[in-house]
Amino acid sequence: MLPNHSTAFVWGRSPSLFPQPTAPSAVRLTLEPTLARAGMFDGAWWPHSRDVRAELPGLITALSAHLGAILRVGLDQDAWDDIPRSLTIDGRVVHIGWFTASDDTMSVTRGLNDHFMLLVVPPWATAPAAAAAMAMAARTGNRMPAATILAATGTTPEIPDAVPLPAVDAEGQRIQEAEGRAAGPV
Repeated sequence: MLPNHSTAFVWGRSPSLFPQPTAPSAVRLTLEPTLARAGMFDGAWWPHSRDVRAELPGLITALSAHLGAILRVGLDQDAWDDIPRSLTIDGRVVHIGWFTASDDTMSVTRGLNDHFMLLVVPPWATAPAAAAAMAMAARTGNRMPAATILAATGTTPEIPDAVPLPAVDAEGQRIQEAEGRAAGPV
């Protein structure tokens, strides 16, 4: 838990670290362990709802503890209800921009041009699907776009007109279902 704040911070790559939040206000967040910024995403976030005012303060507090002061956030307009222009979080004004083409992603900015990109897992995702999507997004050097990650983990329907993707576990290993047996890694 973060000191002097009621929001739990769940960090890690293993799905066992965040199958269910510890409290309704828990921040479900995974960051790429090295923060090398070598991949498509620097981490992933699984909010509890589409309410920016309820969800963003915990996320910003958690990110600020690990990355430093967050000045601006860019959100996918279609993924959120009633997006304000700014919020005051922990005594600091965080400006909020929104875009229609950011497809299940968000950008977080500290400083003038220091951006981090996060996959945003839809709130309605199941815990196993969300855990797998977050682990894939936070893998060092990951180059898969959000739609591919979410489709591969069963979080959203497959991408139209794309080659079907196999189901994968949290480590990106293909899962095969066999008649009369439980699913397992291939």
